[in-house]
Amino acid sequence: MATMRSMAIIGAGMAGLSCAARAAEAGCDVRLFDKGRRPGGRLSSKTVFAEGLDFAFDYGAQYLTARDPLFRAQVADWEKAGIVARWPAAGADAWVGTPAMATIPAHMAGAHPVRWSPHIRSVARDATGWTLVHDEGCEGPFDALVLAIPAEQVGPLIGAHDPGLAQRAAACPSAPCWTVMLGFDTRLSVADVPALREPIDWAARNPAKPGHGGGEAWTIHATEDWSRRHLERDAASVTASLLRAFEEQTGSLPPPVHAAAHRWRYARSAKGGTGAHVRPDIALAACGDWLIAPRVESAWMSGRQAADGLSSG
Repeated sequence: MATMRSMAIIGAGMAGLSCAARAAEAGCDVRLFDKGRRPGGRLSSKTVFAEGLDFAFDYGAQYLTARDPLFRAQVADWEKAGIVARWPAAGADAWVGTPAMATIPAHMAGAHPVRWSPHIRSVARDATGWTLVHDEGCEGPFDALVLAIPAEQVGPLIGAHDPGLAQRAAACPSAPCWTVMLGFDTRLSVADVPALREPIDWAARNPAKPGHGGGEAWTIHATEDWSRRHLERDAASVTASLLRAFEEQTGSLPPPVHAAAHRWRYARSAKGGTGAHVRPDIALAACGDWLIAPRVESAWMSGRQAADGLSSG
């Protein structure tokens, strides 16, 4: 990466942070920009206080798996650092962040300069490199640019510079997901990870995860089809519907002391199956799980491949 002295990465989720780590190893000056307010992305977690109780929710990805040797080595390092642990209830190869899934991206982001909150509206390229434009001004120029954002956000940002990438992203739409977070003042007589059916795709007791604490907090993900059909409903009615479905399938429940919903428009990526999109000729790359498959490991691998592709180019 000798010719890449500086790099801007839009998106500080798993893919962007993996790309940043790999590029920094090669001596590149990396800066990340994310419109969110804190590390997490789809590895998001939050703590809520209600009725004198505290509830900790993982409300994005519930766990990760590691199959590729490189990613297994990375997970082993995270385990040694005390930020992940196995969760047998979700499968033999399931790992969770401790004390929350957001601990993983927070740990990764701590090694790099990240600008939180700016919404990058456009990018420009000239002989000096890439410039990023947001509501407060401009950033740059940078020698290289990496887009580590959902497929749906790629085209509007880069179409004028790389129409092929824009077309590729348009062919890989993400599936939405409604998520409901429920907090109870007593433990439910329900398995930690119950087997449920439509409209519920997944439900889990958060404090049952290793290293997690807090009160009786439950995360419920709706199925892809149900989420798509009800995407524009208001959060209160979605919460009521999924709470009712949860109770119908598990038995009578006490009233929750906390109930809220979160709409993930871009929850589950498509299966691009390619790794990363790299254009060394214009010092541009795109990475994300949408370029491989909808898994945390895929995002990590794609980010690494994007950095390596720009380096070798």
